[in-house]
Amino acid sequence: MHLEMPIGVDDFQELRSSYYFVDKTCLISSFTGQQAKVTLFTRPRRFGKTLTLSMLYYFFHVEDAAVHRDLFAGLDVSHDAAAMVQQGTRPVLFLSLKKWCAASWKEMRETIQFNLSELYDAQRYLLRSPNLSERAQKLFRTIQLGEADMVACRSGLSFLMQVMETYYGKKVILLLDEYDVPVQSAWEHDYYDEAISFFREFYADALKTNASLDFAVLTGVLRIAKESIFSALNNLQVDSLVTTRFPTAFGYTRAEVAKMATTLGHADKLPELRAWYDGYALRGHELYNPWSVNNYFSHHCEAQAYWVNTSGNAILGALMSRTDAEHIEALKGLLDGGTFSGYLREGVIYSDIGDDEDALYTMLYTTGYLTVAGEERGDLETRYELRLPNKEMLYLFTIEVIKRYQKGLSKSYLENLMQAFLHGQAERVQQGLARYLQVVVSSFDVGSRESFYHGFVLGMTALLVPSYEVRSNRESGSGRYDIAVFPKDNQRSGVLMEFKTAKNEQELESRAKEALTQINARAYTIEFADRGIQTLHCYGIAFYGKQVKVVLG
Repeated sequence: MHLEMPIGVDDFQELRSSYYFVDKTCLISSFTGQQAKVTLFTRPRRFGKTLTLSMLYYFFHVEDAAVHRDLFAGLDVSHDAAAMVQQGTRPVLFLSLKKWCAASWKEMRETIQFNLSELYDAQRYLLRSPNLSERAQKLFRTIQLGEADMVACRSGLSFLMQVMETYYGKKVILLLDEYDVPVQSAWEHDYYDEAISFFREFYADALKTNASLDFAVLTGVLRIAKESIFSALNNLQVDSLVTTRFPTAFGYTRAEVAKMATTLGHADKLPELRAWYDGYALRGHELYNPWSVNNYFSHHCEAQAYWVNTSGNAILGALMSRTDAEHIEALKGLLDGGTFSGYLREGVIYSDIGDDEDALYTMLYTTGYLTVAGEERGDLETRYELRLPNKEMLYLFTIEVIKRYQKGLSKSYLENLMQAFLHGQAERVQQGLARYLQVVVSSFDVGSRESFYHGFVLGMTALLVPSYEVRSNRESGSGRYDIAVFPKDNQRSGVLMEFKTAKNEQELESRAKEALTQINARAYTIEFADRGIQTLHCYGIAFYGKQVKVVLG
């Protein structure tokens, strides 16, 4: 067995020849019997979707069938006699859309023309078919040379499959990877309507009205609403994180990771692996992020966030862009190991993200940032408890929360400010907050809202997780404190903050002292005593525009 980890290797033939391989070939049997005309698998990025389609390509493709058969020797599918009869029996068209990204609709049109040109050029052997009409040859060359207009490009997949059927005399299997990348790119760069209009026809021609199609398998991260992109498609079967027939087809199971760790001589690392990369719950199975597990072993068992660097965090950024003081606590609750509840609504329409929390949380779930901790089935809908799956996602959320409130200041600056809070250094806290306000207030219309000041200080406390538990607006004594920081180690100091706003500069000090008096009068400190925390720094903090006064109790 090869022991080198396959970092970024998604070609099945290459992986089988040189790298450690986790056998997922039992999935192939599902496509050798009665399968849906079109199957869409939605899973988070880097969960093995491209490799799965590559595996299907090498199994079914008629070219070099005998050579490819050897790739499956000894694997699970080789024990399925009925499946092996169909090995190497069909022409297969495999296309990945993962690079179909553009900053404008004009650039996307050029991207479509270029990528279809490359696809056709790779299949130029089809022009040798004696049964190909002169008109078909001309259209083929037009697309191959990148000279086709958008009307011709809309039929680019279906026409190529028709030419393939003419050449091979058999219907074609279509494998389409990362089908949703162009649509997400369009949403991020504000040409969503134009993209949807094109790709609705692009997919319909290939998947619905295409007589040359045997069956198709699509992969992506999101199940984009049928009404927006698959409106003409009534033969689509979706296998997602919410509704799956194949829960272990993507990602690594606990048994697979345990076998891998033992084989590589690192069985003692399983607890660390579980804490960092496990936690994706799917129909009773706990799944690991395969990209991160592979990187962990490749980097000599160094635990760090590998997955978060593989793609942009546009969806999480959308959440942060609309997060105010009222919503930040829900995110902070996740950082503290908590959950929140919501509905998972498959069939996302991107325009709903800014208005519908459930649509946004569904995206965060399907893209791998959240996982299900529990569920409550109702008469009509199921309500889910959602949480961060592991330390890797905890790190990502922490960084995104900090970025939201960093506003040009360095992370080390914010860390120093938090350390001043923890060590009872009121003057440093006041200086740090004052500098921060000089940067941040100009970006927000805050007026005199205490909630704004509360929100940005709460956001900065993300730096303290997970060594500290940060709680906000909770009952204690005879009232509700603003922010409390509880150390996980009782030998460390705790922090309690109460905020006030002033009507003018002259009122700042009296309002800060009033906040401190409120802490004592309402016995907010009682929870610290109950937890056995010996050292506590209490702060009364008053704000007026860009000015701040801090008093320590």
